[in-house]
Order: sequence, then C-alpha cells, then structure tokens
Amino acid sequence: MRVLLTGGYGFIGAWIIRNLLNRGADVFVFDLKEDARRLRMILPESEVAKVEFVQGDVTELPALVRTITDKSITHIIHLAGLQVPTCRADPILGAKVNIIGTLAVFEAIRATGDQVKRLVYASSAAVYGGPDKYTNSPLSDDVLLMPSTHYGAFKCCNEANARLYFQDNGLSSVGLRPWTVYGVGRDLGMTSEPTKAIKAVMLGRPYDISFGGWTDFQYVDDVAKTFIHCLERPYTGAKSYNLRGAVVPMSEFYAALCRVLPQAEKLVTIGTTQIAIAFDLSDAALQRDLGPMPRTKLDDGIKETVTIFRQLHADGRLDTADLDAPKAPPVTVEP
Repeated sequence: MRVLLTGGYGFIGAWIIRNLLNRGADVFVFDLKEDARRLRMILPESEVAKVEFVQGDVTELPALVRTITDKSITHIIHLAGLQVPTCRADPILGAKVNIIGTLAVFEAIRATGDQVKRLVYASSAAVYGGPDKYTNSPLSDDVLLMPSTHYGAFKCCNEANARLYFQDNGLSSVGLRPWTVYGVGRDLGMTSEPTKAIKAVMLGRPYDISFGGWTDFQYVDDVAKTFIHCLERPYTGAKSYNLRGAVVPMSEFYAALCRVLPQAEKLVTIGTTQIAIAFDLSDAALQRDLGPMPRTKLDDGIKETVTIFRQLHADGRLDTADLDAPKAPPVTVEP
C-alpha cells in the first residue's frame, strides 16, 4: 500500500503511521508543516525517516490531486481537522478546514479515477448529543444525531457528504467515530486530560481532570489498528461507525490509574460535570462489517502509556508543556 495521511502528524496519525510502517507500507503525510515530534515519541529516527512529507493545505484541491497522482497513492486516511476549542472560537475557520477540507479529499479521489482503493476518515462521537438526549443504550450508529458543538455539526456534514459521494459517484468510504482516545502523544483537545493526568502522576505532579461522569476510553493503538483494518478489509458503501473501548465512569479511570500508579490517589482529582456527548455507543455494526477490532483493557492501556512516558523521561525527551497549558472548557452538562 501507498498510504496518504492528511493531518498525519497528529496524535492518532502518529500511531497509524507506526502500524503502517510495521506492515511495510509506504507512508506519505500531507500537512501544512512538517512536525514529527509525536512520531519521535513512539518511533526510532530510522523509522521516522521513512515517512515522506508533502507540504500542502487540505482545502486546496489541485495540491491534493497532484500529490495523489505524483506519489501513486492507493489508500487515504483523512485525519486533518480542527478540534472542539478552535471550532468554538472560530466556526468559519473550523468549517473551512473540517468541511471544505473533507470535500476536497473526496473530490481529489474522484478526480484521480480508480487509483485510490479506499478512503477512511475520522468522524467523531461528537456527532451525538448529550446522554440526556437518548433513552436507550448502547446507541447504534444510526440513531438521531444531535451534536452540541460546531465540531460535531461539521462531522455530521462530512458523514452526510460521504454518503452522497457513494450515492452519486460510487465512491466507498469508512467513517470512524472515536471518543476519549488516550495514550502517548495526546496533548490537545477536550478529552486529552486523562492522558495528561497519567503523565503528571508519573512525574509526581498533581493534576485536576476538569470533567467527570462517564466516558469511553479507547487506547490509541487500538484506534490506529482499527483505521488500518478498515483500510485493508473488503467493503462497499459509505457508513460511519462507532468505536467502543472501556465505557466507565471517571471514578473507574481514577481507580485504574491508582492501581497502575498508586501515588495517583494523592495527586489526581476529577470533576463532576458530564461531557455532553452520549458515551454508551455500540460498535456492533463495525465488528460485523469490518471486524474483529482490538480492544485493550483500561489498566493495560494505562500501563503501556506509563512505560513509554518513563522511557521518554529517562531519555530526557518527555515534553511537559501540555501540563502547563491552559485548559479549554469542556462541553458539559451538570450531573
């Protein structure tokens, strides 16, 4: 496979690249600037050097078409996008990147004929409204979507456009809806705080997780492997699928963190407000259509994250800037 990742230098993208290189794929990253710092957290320099960077703006169709053609791209993973805080602060910019950028990816694939064999793109659990909006659970992929953020609304638009590209042009795609993805490299976004808490405790620093309630913890390596499985396995259509990991209250994350790092008991506190996104989502359709998919236990995911953080710390390469950065207020509902 010759795989192009838009926004590939982000958190999930870095782990997808790690898995793609392990499979022997040729990997290209299309992004505004070259920034391999997250890759270097989880890969040796010899592997990082195998990734070819292509500078470009995902909203610029000619650049995408040229890249797909010149690099003989066969598969695309579309990750480029702006997250909740940015979309809330600047909805027009958020729409430009998240919606126009996604349309440009679909149009570039259409313009290059049959060259690209599969597109997998990142949607989000933010397409759902708060848990108070639904009566039954776990929720299927196809219930009414009621996003509580511009970001979620943009993702709904992308899912609808994906269906239309299949309807009108026969262009198959798979959309995936991550929830709270955690692991090494997660330093941005509304649900990055659990990962930051793991890092802080390992360093002996206090950390206050600002939200509470329930969430769905998904280990990043599982999410990366799921993207790749959806890239490789037979599929025709344009459906968006829920992902599912460990659906637990934040108190259980705290308990798991204390089991792995007992000092967390005195260092970590959690809030009380529930993030306004339904958390009990069924992945039955994904498992049926494209599975099986991996699911790491919460304790094991925390342990692996701690192991990598410790090695980075021992090497003098652990970045702590995210621990000191201001927190964006999460979109929450009072319990």
